[in-house]
Amino acid sequence: MVRPIRCRRIFSNPRITYFKPAGVLLRNMENSILTRDELESIRLIDFEKVGQNKAGKEMKISQPTLSRILKSAREKLADAVVNGKAIKIKGGDFEMVQPRGRSLGSGRGQGLGVGGRGRMGGVSAGPGGECICPSCGYREPQVRGSPCMNKKCPKCGKKMTRG
Repeated sequence: MVRPIRCRRIFSNPRITYFKPAGVLLRNMENSILTRDELESIRLIDFEKVGQNKAGKEMKISQPTLSRILKSAREKLADAVVNGKAIKIKGGDFEMVQPRGRSLGSGRGQGLGVGGRGRMGGVSAGPGGECICPSCGYREPQVRGSPCMNKKCPKCGKKMTRG
């Protein structure tokens, strides 16, 4: 009896799921299907330069299983590039998870990922700006490294907010 496929953990959701050679009509082209777990193995091993043991632990699969997935992904990519096939990314047995200590971005700080709203779900105001007292309206320049919410208004003593 064949053992059931274990659900793989995936940390990156691809923004683009279809690649094709330029100048060739899609209807005249064969597809090479790359599953999401195969893409994740390529991302971890070839793009992020993570070792196979660590990548396997992140995906919650064994190193030999990761090696088989990686081999299959590389074969499909090579076939598509050499034979001029389109690459479609879809399917696979996976579970999307958010990595600890990282955002859902694509890595390398390129800002191409999903999310990006910070740990509290808000938007960063960036450098500069003012701290404002919501009670009395007192304003003072925001100092880098000193959040407004940690300051108290010198006039009324209430917590200040970013303006």
